[in-house]
Amino acid sequence: MIKRHFFLVVATVVLGLMIVAAILRVAFAEEEGGRGPGGPGGPGGGRGQQVSEATVVLRPFSDQIDVLGVARGQRSVNITSATSELITAVLFEDGQRVGAGAPLVRLQAGEEEASIIQARANLAQAEREYERFRGLAERGVAPRVSAEDALTVVETARATLAAAEARQGDRVIRAPFAGVLGLSTVTPGTLISPGAVITTLDDISVIRVDFPVPERYLGLLRQGLPITATADAYAGESFSGRIALIDTRINETTRAVTARAEFPNPGGRIRPGMLMRVGIQQGQRQSPSVPESAVQFEGENAFVYRIAASERGSTAQRVEVEPGAVEGGFVEILSGLTANDRVVGSGLNRIQPNAPVTVAGAGGGPQTASAEKASAR
Repeated sequence: MIKRHFFLVVATVVLGLMIVAAILRVAFAEEEGGRGPGGPGGPGGGRGQQVSEATVVLRPFSDQIDVLGVARGQRSVNITSATSELITAVLFEDGQRVGAGAPLVRLQAGEEEASIIQARANLAQAEREYERFRGLAERGVAPRVSAEDALTVVETARATLAAAEARQGDRVIRAPFAGVLGLSTVTPGTLISPGAVITTLDDISVIRVDFPVPERYLGLLRQGLPITATADAYAGESFSGRIALIDTRINETTRAVTARAEFPNPGGRIRPGMLMRVGIQQGQRQSPSVPESAVQFEGENAFVYRIAASERGSTAQRVEVEPGAVEGGFVEILSGLTANDRVVGSGLNRIQPNAPVTVAGAGGGPQTASAEKASAR
């Protein structure tokens, strides 16, 4: 019984010592934290949270209408045949640049060639008959009307020959304009049918993009208006062009008007069918701005911490602002701040409203950092 009470007493004493040790550890930890770099007893004692500073500056902002469009060549066509016939010769290579009228495919034309031979023979016979009757008419042996009838037969034979040559020409498919050919799967011996695509031809020296613009922006559009466009294939790169044409009608269902933009395409980097994001500028304005890192959003509200002088030095005042456009890493401030105001540039989650702050800089004193510098931190 005595041993049992002895062990209970020892256990109680040990437990009490452990509780006292835990309390002392917490107390010492709080004391050491107060003496840290940001605490009253540390190197930065009495100077508050160290922050970076940004200055509210005036920057140009512009409202931009962003719409989607599909790139098309200045001229694009599918090369097809008007008849069902065998291909006897392919006169191009895939991806070849060709001029207007260049022969691309020759179709079987045996019947047309025979028709030409027959038409030439008939023409030769008609010309001989005409020469004979003309000579007789000049000597007065035959009436002049016979020579005139023979001349009519000659002209008819010439027309028949021209028609036969035209039919033979239809058996050679030519490029309707200069451009770049696409991929093809036809070879000599392929039976081509009407409407079947032999290859594609695109003039991509200039790219056209048709895009819809809401009716309310119709007053902003005009021929020659400079615009920019981007494509997913070339991230971070923009292409400059102009509005070439505005449709005469507004779509009654979508209440949008179709505009056509043209973009110079040296090197053929923009391909037909590519999705383009077209931006139309509505003009520029000068507005106060701060780096994106200086703005804190909570629901539909936005806040910044303005650095203000107080009896304790610099403090961070939480100010509600009305944000506008966002361009180039900067937020337009429509209300709540004015130019040259000083705000906290980063570390907003560690700031307490009206708490003392120390602006990062040489010597720990207040420093005025540019908005660009604060944004990079």
